Amino acid sequence: MVATSHTPRPAVRPENPHFSSGPCAKHPGWSLENLQDACLGRSHRSKAGKAKLSAAITQSRDLLRLPEEYRLAIVPASDTGAVEMALWSLLGARGVDMLAWESFGSGWVSDVTKQLRLDDVRVIEADYGGLPDLASVDTDRDVVFTWNGTTSGVRVPDGDWIADDRKGLTICDATSAAFAQELPWHKLDVVTFSWQKVLGGEAAHGMLVLSPRAVERLENYTPPWPLPKLFRMTKAGKLTEDLFKGATINTPSMLAVEDYLSALNWAEKIGGLPALIGRADANLQVIAEWVAQSDWVDFLAADPATRSNTSICLQIIDPWFTGLEESEQAATAKRIGALLEAEDVAYDIDAYRDAPPGLRLWGGGTVETKDLFALTGWLDWAWAEIRATAAG
Repeated sequence: MVATSHTPRPAVRPENPHFSSGPCAKHPGWSLENLQDACLGRSHRSKAGKAKLSAAITQSRDLLRLPEEYRLAIVPASDTGAVEMALWSLLGARGVDMLAWESFGSGWVSDVTKQLRLDDVRVIEADYGGLPDLASVDTDRDVVFTWNGTTSGVRVPDGDWIADDRKGLTICDATSAAFAQELPWHKLDVVTFSWQKVLGGEAAHGMLVLSPRAVERLENYTPPWPLPKLFRMTKAGKLTEDLFKGATINTPSMLAVEDYLSALNWAEKIGGLPALIGRADANLQVIAEWVAQSDWVDFLAADPATRSNTSICLQIIDPWFTGLEESEQAATAKRIGALLEAEDVAYDIDAYRDAPPGLRLWGGGTVETKDLFALTGWLDWAWAEIRATAAG
């Protein structure tokens, strides 16, 4: 006979069970009707198409409060494409410090060391849950890092470690931080993000922010390797300015553009960037209060100052669980997600495949705080069911 838990099934369910860390939940009030004005069946280079693309850039700039002299472009292949454009176009002019404390940062390290094969590379790493020694970073070299570790739930607390008078460029993958965390733009020379993260847009489109220092590098440095067409941002030694006005390198989905505009309009209506950050912070607080009272789960991020308010990563600390083999831990953690998906309570909350076994909850601004609060009761219920089954 299989034992059952004594934890009652919660009475309240999240109204929206979408807690995936990418693509992320659509914004409250989203519907297909929001896309009726999409510029479909028209060239993206038509007057109407360019107006939509230009609006996406302008509204993003305004929402993020970009400095006037910074440029912003829509680029192919999501955040990954934006980062690759930066790495292949800008690196090699000087030595580079590569920071990695989770899988995406490690991926950029692999690209630079195994694909670009740069000679002067320092890799500064930390295990999941921690940050590298930021004090050891030399910003007179180029620096590549993620602002928010999507797969570890660990973010840099600030930009104080980046020198204002640096000689190198800072290249920042901020896809799960943009629109949810304050970014010190004067410390950042290249910033990348994607539509499907914090604003819950559709995938395949990336955004690339360049500071004047990054533009200067582009116009005065030619990498020693061939650049694919998708990566080229200059012509005859000058920046291709049209790229930053909506003249995309390849054909974008105008349906996805309309969806992104819908998210931007929603964000403006609720109060812009401060409101988005406030919603994400409130979501993190709900989880923090629950974790503080839990005896089976804790944050993966060891330092509260580095805990992400978007990709909230949790580890299971129950002694029974920690005593299992790693493969059994992974299977057990996945059972939590499977139980809750079967109940239509939460979708896609498993830890990232390369991360320690556990859970990952998206807490960005498109997620309602009351839904995360409701989810915590179901998490306790699922864990109690698993423990009761193991005991039986």
